[in-house]
Amino acid sequence: MSIAPPAPAHGATPVAQRALAPDLARGLMLLLIALAHAHMYLSGHETGFRGYALDGGVLDRLVAGVQILLVDGRALPMFAALFGYGLVQLADRQLATGGSWPQVRKVLRRRSLWLLAFGFFHALLLFFGDILGAYGLIGLVLVGFIRREDRAVLRAAAVGLVLHVVVLSGFGLLTVSAPKGDTPAAMADPIEATVMRLIGWSGMTPTYFAASVAPAFLLGIWAARRRVLEDPAPHRDLLSRVAVLGTGLAVAGGAPLMLIDTRLWTPSDMVAVPAYALHSVTGIAGGLAYAAIIGLIAGRMRHGSPGVIVRALAACGQWSLTCYLLQSVIFVALFAPYAGGLGTRAGDAAASGIAVVTWLVTVVLAALMAPGGRRGPAETALRRLTYRRR
Repeated sequence: MSIAPPAPAHGATPVAQRALAPDLARGLMLLLIALAHAHMYLSGHETGFRGYALDGGVLDRLVAGVQILLVDGRALPMFAALFGYGLVQLADRQLATGGSWPQVRKVLRRRSLWLLAFGFFHALLLFFGDILGAYGLIGLVLVGFIRREDRAVLRAAAVGLVLHVVVLSGFGLLTVSAPKGDTPAAMADPIEATVMRLIGWSGMTPTYFAASVAPAFLLGIWAARRRVLEDPAPHRDLLSRVAVLGTGLAVAGGAPLMLIDTRLWTPSDMVAVPAYALHSVTGIAGGLAYAAIIGLIAGRMRHGSPGVIVRALAACGQWSLTCYLLQSVIFVALFAPYAGGLGTRAGDAAASGIAVVTWLVTVVLAALMAPGGRRGPAETALRRLTYRRR
């Protein structure tokens, strides 16, 4: 199956030839990733389903409510869709330059395996909520769908959606029944924190995160075959519908959990757990909506030169792996009890403010370092490991 037009060279796409929309989407979504993760480094409070303090002040609860509606469970499927989209681009580039499908599949699996390894060391050293491992695992297991027919891809996405609801409902039940304890981010002993991070990562990567990633990953494959983000003009109607309907579903589906986690509504567990699952499954629609919105924006810029802000955001997207890992480095340095110690003193609003500043730092860093086609250090390492180049 031909997936996209031929490309001129083997390996990863040169930075100068990359489409604007996917990189712009990644750059903007890293802000949502930072917002979704920063409060997970806090401790000392009883928390709700999404990890926000239930006893926070008015500003903390306002920030938590906005993020539950628009951020949590929305950025993860967005990145998953872009990951599937990117694998199709990579596969097409390899096929167009003479590689056979078994050879291309081997490259994609090697890349996914190394991404899984990156996730392992990310969890080992920095963050129990790592998502790289889930992307790597899904890439290993579902890479064959790049060559499957559209019907098979969409059918698998539907099955993945059902599995997603089942798994998230199970995690919701665990949340309300499990004893409350400190997260690895709250542990003062770095060795103990490391052990707990790995235990959490090992359990959540093949279940919670993989179930959250799979449906959007498969839909990203479907979209990449049509070059929806590289050539958004012919797909403007589709992108507009996805943007409107997806945003509406995400907000409506997230509203019950937002009311619960901000203590504006205290229903029984029989209501709260389905609300948690509903929030997550409609988050897939929200993530796809965000990608569609950015595709529409990039389409309007297609015939003009991007401004300095857009170029900076796209550079951050090109350095997305490096910037993602750098966020964790900064958060550990600021929040961990054995480092800056802010995790026991800051509230949700302060954590989100720090997240925004952290994201801005990574945007500026990428904008200063990316011109001339320079790749981020993490991207360079992954590329060399994937293609086995010095």
